[in-house]
Amino acid sequence: MLSLPRILLLIAPLGLLSCGAGERDPVADAKFENGQRIEREDVTKRQEQDADFVVEAATGSSFGAALGQLATRQASSPALRTFGQQLQRDAGQLGGALRTLATQKSLTLPEGLSGRQQDAIDELTRLRGAAFDKELLEVATDYLDDAQDAFDDMADDAYDGDIRGVAAKYAPTLKSHYERADELQDQLPK
Repeated sequence: MLSLPRILLLIAPLGLLSCGAGERDPVADAKFENGQRIEREDVTKRQEQDADFVVEAATGSSFGAALGQLATRQASSPALRTFGQQLQRDAGQLGGALRTLATQKSLTLPEGLSGRQQDAIDELTRLRGAAFDKELLEVATDYLDDAQDAFDDMADDAYDGDIRGVAAKYAPTLKSHYERADELQDQLPK
C-alpha cells in the first residue's frame, strides 16, 4: 500500500505539468513560499499581514518602475516623461529598500510582476500618443492610490517596527506621485 507522502510525490509532477510556464504568478509564488515559512514558524496573523504587505509593495515598486520607464520612453508630453523619470527613480529606491528588508526578515519576494500588472504593461506598450498618455495615467493613479493607502496603513499598523519604518518613509513619496499623476490626468485634453 502506498503511503500518503508517496502518493503526493507521484501526483505532484502532474500538477506542475498542468500549470503552463506562462501562467505562473510570481506574487502568488512568493506569498505561497512565505506562507509555508510562516506555518513552520508559528507566526502570528499580524506578522503574516506584514509579509503580504512586503510582497505586494515589492511587486508594486517593480510595477511603478516599469510604468515610469514606459512613460519616459513613450509619453508624448514632456511633463509626463519627467514624471516617468521620477517614478522610475523612486520606485527603484523603494524596491531596494524592500529587498533589503525582505532579506533581513527572511521573506521571499516575487521574481516579476503579477499577471494583472504584466497585462497592463503589455497593453500600454502597444499604445502611442494621447491614448498612451491617458491610459498610463489611469493605470498609474490607480496603482499609486492603492499603494499610498497601503503604505499609510502599514506605517501605523505593521507589527514589525522595520516594516512600519519603511512604510512611513515611503508613504509621502507615493502620495506625492499620486498627486502629480492626478494633476497630469486633469491636464489631459478632454
